[in-house]
Amino acid sequence: MREFIEEILKEEYQNKFEYIFNNSPLLQYLDCKMGAVYGNSKTRRSLANIYAIYSILNFYVEDFYNQKEKYKSFTGYPYTKLFSFCRQLYGGEKLQNHALNSRVNGEFKNKENTNELIIIDSGKYALHINFLYVDEIDISKTAIKIIQKYIQLLMEKDNAFVKDLEELKTLKTINEKLDKLNTMLTEKSEARVFEIISYAILKNHYKGTKIYWGYSPQNLQQEFLTLYKTGRTNANDGGIDFVMKPLGRFFQVTEVMENYDKYLLDIDKVMRFPITFVIKTLKTKDIVKSELDNFIQIKSGGMEIIINRYKQAIEEIITINELKEWMSNLFDVEINAVINDIEMYYKLEMNLL
Repeated sequence: MREFIEEILKEEYQNKFEYIFNNSPLLQYLDCKMGAVYGNSKTRRSLANIYAIYSILNFYVEDFYNQKEKYKSFTGYPYTKLFSFCRQLYGGEKLQNHALNSRVNGEFKNKENTNELIIIDSGKYALHINFLYVDEIDISKTAIKIIQKYIQLLMEKDNAFVKDLEELKTLKTINEKLDKLNTMLTEKSEARVFEIISYAILKNHYKGTKIYWGYSPQNLQQEFLTLYKTGRTNANDGGIDFVMKPLGRFFQVTEVMENYDKYLLDIDKVMRFPITFVIKTLKTKDIVKSELDNFIQIKSGGMEIIINRYKQAIEEIITINELKEWMSNLFDVEINAVINDIEMYYKLEMNLL
């Protein structure tokens, strides 16, 4: 249970707080989706999923709080009303509609809940009554307090990163800037901050590399490598975070987790097209490669056709170690370009541009 969630539950329910939490799949689901408030989060912000729930809770509390019998005949809130509410929330301006339409229910049911959390019927949405009560206690206001606290903590975290950016811009020497960038590039970096910083470093690392290509040796053209970011960090990009032109390399930003299932899923999502993994870890790339090879060996049951399928799809592994090394080798003007890119893409992420 997250510390801030525990504090809210203790305030609301005193010595019954653990009982309420342990008997509330809704509160447990919110808890598992709110890891982004901590620096070493293995998850992203999950705003779409959380806001889908929040939007329904918001109107439910106004209309049906503690009125179980009245709510049983309710047919749901219209999509436009809920989605409009989500778009007005912090970080909600660019949210897609997947969470309301299917994503929350898919995840919720995967956690051994037989009923769907969000009931969808003819374009209307309601929360299942079973998850709004623990015994006869309506927990909806508590869930709202938890979500509002989560938003507040994210805002505070974002403001801290903005301060880091402002400090970066005031530093005079390149060594000072490098030292500050290194403190921002750690295993505890938030997922989307790590993605933005790693993109800025890789973009400037590769851009000085020139290749020659063409349809015949007599007609070659020269071109510098260019790395493109495919969209926002929560975009539905199919497993591609960065794309390199003209080589057509795919880059996926990820983390070392309990196992490497997600890596194989990312490979499968792009039909086993070769991927370079950019990994938020201080483990060496050789250690990660060895662990990944062992996982593939176990997952495959030793079948060479499966082993080769995945091993051949891993083009390169890049860790924090390589990112820091490559950044230290950049020229002064390129370090300033890294800082400018971090600021620009962070502002795009936060809808500040």
